[in-house]
Amino acid sequence: MTVWTIIPVKPLTRAKSRLSPVLTQEERQVLAESMLDHVINTAKSAPGITGVLVISRDTRALALARDLGTHTVQESGTPELNYALMRATQVITAWRGRAVLILPADLPLISKEDVEGILALGTEEGSVVIATDRAEDGTNALFTRPPGLIDYAFGPGSFARHIELARGVHAPIHIYSSDRLSLDVDVPEDLDRLRQVRPELLQLFRSRAES
Repeated sequence: MTVWTIIPVKPLTRAKSRLSPVLTQEERQVLAESMLDHVINTAKSAPGITGVLVISRDTRALALARDLGTHTVQESGTPELNYALMRATQVITAWRGRAVLILPADLPLISKEDVEGILALGTEEGSVVIATDRAEDGTNALFTRPPGLIDYAFGPGSFARHIELARGVHAPIHIYSSDRLSLDVDVPEDLDRLRQVRPELLQLFRSRAES
């Protein structure tokens, strides 16, 4: 099975604005870059992943992704996450990809085991695998086989919407649960959680910001 990972990336200079009460703009950018680096390398390390495609309108993000050995697609026109993901999915389909795994760029704890666990649940043709966040509101991973099986509905409340979309095409739905994958970093409370479980990661990005 040919499986591609798609990672959408917002402009790094304006990343994580909700962290502005506790991080400077430079620290937020370095944090975003560090998490992107981690997500890309984690996906690449999983044996079942054929390749990684990063889509963004940020030329720096695309350059960083290419330096890490990924394929890239430059967004054009008015940026809209779900439209951009569908465009990237069409590229994967043209490359004869048999499945796609959508991963946000802000998952600091995701592991190779998480990627492998999702793929193991999605071996059935026409299946969907979804992982949510700690609030069970958003979507922190979405696997579909084949690509484009359902429309994308990322944003607040996307976990429930993706389940309904999968039901609408009568797809088998599998929920992947992982404490690591449930943590995305958007607000100061998420940083507190990251500090509790992986304090060295925060020290790493602060060191990069000061260098």
